[in-house]
Amino acid sequence: MRPVPEIEKGLANQVVDLGFEVVDLDWAGNSMRPVLRLRIDKSNSVPGKGVTVEDCARISRVLEPWLDSHESLPERYVLEVSSPGVDRPLTRPKDFHRFRGEQIELHGHEVLAGRDRKLQGELLGLDESGIEVAAVRLRLLDGDEIMIPKSEIRKAHLVFTWK
Repeated sequence: MRPVPEIEKGLANQVVDLGFEVVDLDWAGNSMRPVLRLRIDKSNSVPGKGVTVEDCARISRVLEPWLDSHESLPERYVLEVSSPGVDRPLTRPKDFHRFRGEQIELHGHEVLAGRDRKLQGELLGLDESGIEVAAVRLRLLDGDEIMIPKSEIRKAHLVFTWK
């Protein structure tokens, strides 16, 4: 199923009105039975103080009647609401600012910085200087600091570390 922009925007607005933020919305399934996987978070949440199962259930109950009213969405859709999990995806510029200092993993469309398609290290931030394309600043495990243009990154997420 291809994304429906008016549904994405409406979902985001409703989630914000409920005091949460959309981390990611993935459209899966097919045109007869689309699956909307919605990951939500509390703004400025910290590990152990994030989204609960009860939060997900409440948001699902609020969103379902709204989704039911959309003709562009088949009647047999599936809505899955969840927390972002321990390997939280980083999708927006504010995520790269918020999680500065955390361990992250970057997956590239191609080889990143002449090293590998997958790199792990400490997030140093997002460089948005001037007219250049935004780039993720990363301190690799070997201590090297590099910058990867955001356009070369296919996926970015936090790396959970057991303490």
